[in-house]
Amino acid sequence: MISSAFKKQLMPFSEDGFVIKRAVFQPCLELYTMNEWNLMMEKIGKLNQFVKKNNDFIRRFTAGVKVVEMDATGRILIPKELCDFANIKKDVVMASSVNIIEIWDKINYEKAIDETAQDFANLAEEVMGNKTTDELS
Repeated sequence: MISSAFKKQLMPFSEDGFVIKRAVFQPCLELYTMNEWNLMMEKIGKLNQFVKKNNDFIRRFTAGVKVVEMDATGRILIPKELCDFANIKKDVVMASSVNIIEIWDKINYEKAIDETAQDFANLAEEVMGNKTTDELS
């Protein structure tokens, strides 16, 4: 069940459906609006598929991709193989990540947040600290 806050934001996109897939770096899932997915596929479509690294990346990036829909009550059915990948057991966390929604098992999400909390100040400084205000806008 999608929370009412996310449901309200996703309703304008629900007619086209969504794409759900395995995350690249974390044991979670990524939910894309169809528009965001099409933009991503445009970028990936520009890769030369005759370069082995590119071909391997495309295969892994699109592994397990499923098109899903939100029903009238605001639920999205997550395929079992994707739940298994993300180790989703009972409680689910949906976290906004710029242009996608991450879907996590609650215990794994809290563990990931706790593990990165200590290093977050260093990470923030490394990623954003050397940027000027103009570069951030």
